[in-house]
Amino acid sequence: MKTVAIARYGAGNVRSVELAVRRLGAEMTDDLERADLAVLPGVGSARSAMDGLGPAADVLRARQAAGRPILGICLGLQLALDESEEDGGVAGLGIVPGRAVRLQAERVPRIGWATVDPGGEAYWFAHSYEAVTDATVATSEGHAAIVEHGSFVGVQFHPEKSGVAGQRFLEQCLSRG
Repeated sequence: MKTVAIARYGAGNVRSVELAVRRLGAEMTDDLERADLAVLPGVGSARSAMDGLGPAADVLRARQAAGRPILGICLGLQLALDESEEDGGVAGLGIVPGRAVRLQAERVPRIGWATVDPGGEAYWFAHSYEAVTDATVATSEGHAAIVEHGSFVGVQFHPEKSGVAGQRFLEQCLSRG
């Protein structure tokens, strides 16, 4: 059975992420360092999230350096970058080169179902900032949707709220751990 640790810094989607991975048979642990998969969830603002991470930030950096799998979800993806322009500018974890910038779209925040290409699966999005990085491997409506850098996979969408497609995506992430 795979173990999953969720970085707890006050993000609003921790419970839904936990329920989603438990449904897939994962066992939860508080040990971010030793878990098969660490999840950096995300709902909220960059500054309060980085402040709330505390010592977990160094554990996540060490995991990345050791090649141990990390999944960043929404704000969790943005926190993994070098910096974010949110909240007047915030240093990120620096485990993925790039930055989070204010979304330039017809609607901000961008909320709803959207297709991710390549692949054509639809996922649930809710964001006002987006990742700008050369590590982008999939997009949605011209915006970064999936980012991969070493052992880190980050998604702008919420797989825990994306039905069957999200469940398949989380299964893939668990199989990496």
